[in-house]
Amino acid sequence: MLKSYLVLAWRSLRRNRGYAFINIFGLAAGLAITLLIGLWIADELSFDHYHTHYQRIAEVMLRQGSLDKAKSESQAGPRVHINPFISTLLGPTIRTGYEDLFTKTAMISPPYWHLLGTGDKDGNQSVSKQGPWAQASFADIFSLHLLAGTAASLNEPSNILLARSTAVTLFGSANPIGKLVKLDNKTPFVVGGVFDDIPFNSTFHVVQFLLPWDHPDNKYLNANTDWYDHSGKMYVQLAGNATAQQATQRIRSLMPNRHTLVHQEFMVYPFDQLHLHGEFKDGIPNGGRIQFVWLFAIIGASVLGLACINFMNLSTARSEQRAKEVGIRKTIGSRRYQLIGQFLGESVLTAGIAFLLAVGIAALCLPFFNDLAAKEMSFPWTNVWFWLAAVGFTLLTGLIAGSYPAFYLSSFRPVKVLKGAFKAGRGASLPRRILVITQFSVSLSLIISTIVVYRQIQYAKDRPVGYNRDGLITVPINTPDLADHYNALRIALFNTGFIAGMARSSQPTTSFDNGNDLSWEGQTTEQKQVSYHNVNVSPEFGATIGWTILQGRDFSRDFATDSNAAILNEAAIKKAGLKDPIGMQVTLFGKPYHVIGVAGNLLTNSPYEAMEAGVFLGDGVMNFITIRLKPGAPIRTALAAIEPLFRRFNPASPFNYTFNDEEYAEKFTAETRIGSLAAVFSGLAILISCLGLFGLASFVAEQRTKEIGVRKILGAGVGSLWALLSGDFVKLVILSMLIAMPLTGIAMHDWLQNYSLHTGLSPWIFIAAGAGMLLLTLATVSFQSLKAALANPIKSLRTE
Repeated sequence: MLKSYLVLAWRSLRRNRGYAFINIFGLAAGLAITLLIGLWIADELSFDHYHTHYQRIAEVMLRQGSLDKAKSESQAGPRVHINPFISTLLGPTIRTGYEDLFTKTAMISPPYWHLLGTGDKDGNQSVSKQGPWAQASFADIFSLHLLAGTAASLNEPSNILLARSTAVTLFGSANPIGKLVKLDNKTPFVVGGVFDDIPFNSTFHVVQFLLPWDHPDNKYLNANTDWYDHSGKMYVQLAGNATAQQATQRIRSLMPNRHTLVHQEFMVYPFDQLHLHGEFKDGIPNGGRIQFVWLFAIIGASVLGLACINFMNLSTARSEQRAKEVGIRKTIGSRRYQLIGQFLGESVLTAGIAFLLAVGIAALCLPFFNDLAAKEMSFPWTNVWFWLAAVGFTLLTGLIAGSYPAFYLSSFRPVKVLKGAFKAGRGASLPRRILVITQFSVSLSLIISTIVVYRQIQYAKDRPVGYNRDGLITVPINTPDLADHYNALRIALFNTGFIAGMARSSQPTTSFDNGNDLSWEGQTTEQKQVSYHNVNVSPEFGATIGWTILQGRDFSRDFATDSNAAILNEAAIKKAGLKDPIGMQVTLFGKPYHVIGVAGNLLTNSPYEAMEAGVFLGDGVMNFITIRLKPGAPIRTALAAIEPLFRRFNPASPFNYTFNDEEYAEKFTAETRIGSLAAVFSGLAILISCLGLFGLASFVAEQRTKEIGVRKILGAGVGSLWALLSGDFVKLVILSMLIAMPLTGIAMHDWLQNYSLHTGLSPWIFIAAGAGMLLLTLATVSFQSLKAALANPIKSLRTE
């Protein structure tokens, strides 16, 4: 009997090729999108699951906040925030006495960029990679797969662990164990082990080497004695049945508090929650990327739902055409369950063909999707569970999509049908209208949401950054050679005629990532709560980047005392409540500086957050070079002239540089990717809706053929007939607007509240989206409406 159902279904599809194409293509598009979104969601949900004990790993962080609620709420920003950087003093503090909580603990530094070289005189091979200073237990906690050597070798201060790809780059196919590696062309290490590359969907996928924690070059962290120097990160493996909450209760008070109005305490947070639930509001988890997972899950379900709605609508619209078939089959003895089986068989066959097509579409689109989503996903061809789930899902889709048509068509009474008395009245079209309204509502919601996301991105992009990014490049000072020959390099670069400015700083202009206390005489308790980004700069820094001095003056080589000078930014003045800071003396790390100026704010961190307080100092370590290319100079020509000079003065390193405008653009990457994906999916959802609408309009026009012929004979014009046929769809669009707009407005308003600085919900967004949907609907149905209106009325009447 199943074979009979399938044969009948195949014949039905062949007889109605146009109908079949719309259904199969619509379902295939919906299934392909669902497959891609499913792969993306699976990748997100499995993030960091590469590590064997990921469910037992946790990160120790710092909860910092003001105890003066009224004072803190009057200032911009949260009352309590989470700092992932802690004092490295915690490591030795909990090494003993906490065995019931932690089986292993590991301190690490952030993974910074370093130059790794083989140091061979005959042919030095070097490469820039990221890696942290780390305790050997880090490799055990995160179950790094050692291909050679041992993780314990990292306990020896002279050893280094390399990732497989880095080892291949440096040593080729030779055994790297015991080989020499130079860090930043100055510090030698011996390769003690090689670990397998950490996969892309892991927090530590950027880690390409591990440096020994106890090395003398890391004494700033491994010999730290200040609880308020938050420069390291700590990971733990929870013991037995211990929970992160229990661990937090035990260690939270180990952080001493020296401010009466500022409270700081340790907290232990599950590592496998950080990727999806890594955002906090007032110290409490408040979502994160999980909102994107839900967003795309909703989009995937919506798109597939639209495709199923198309199937239902087109099937019920053809009910009168198949009414006689149902009547005859019932007359000759077919039972209702057999008719239901036939129609469900047609639906399942259509879904099966659509699934095969969807797999091909998804596989072909996956590379493009990976680029758009910044993923490295692969199609799970050999995963049995994937195919079982996919086939089951397709079967369910076919059953759901064909359920209403099957039960609706099988309910026709054969006597009325064969007498010609059966007509699908207004009540029969009600389910179709509801489904069309649902389609329009979903599509309109996707359009509005996509516009709001792009407006929020553009709002942040349009914020003034306080300096000129055009033509700025940043080069890390990654070896002593570059630091020692800076002045000679500077003269040589200016002699090329391609640069207009050059300066040094301790941090790149696109990322000021530290925060420290600044003190001065008469400082109030509230002023002590302000944290400052402190940046060491050379005198040319301000002129090179093009910042604005609002009060006082800029740094200058004409003043020898500027090595002890400081410039505050506007946000620092505002947050500290200073009215006339010029000439005042401030202290940082125990050294006094005199304030010579106030600079305009520089937008260096999140473009969605308020400006942060900063202080620029005229001395200290400076690890970055900022160069401004001369305006109008061809970039390729300028770089070609600059590169040989860097290689001359820094021969151990390749020429590594970044464009500041590109680095700044990276700050919008997450939102831009989400917006682009949402736009693509929204476009495909609209396409599916229009495809179904086109088919539905054709059947509606066909059902009203006689009516149109009579109206034309009685004098109706083309315009009035077009309005008649299109009017019903326009009413449905307007009704969907009344449903979708308020619901989407509420949802997007809540989404925007996740950003401290955000755009508003302009009425024009909803007006433009609604007008666009209305025009698109009219364009879709007008072809069939005009075709029916222009048809010869004599032929129309003869069809009856």
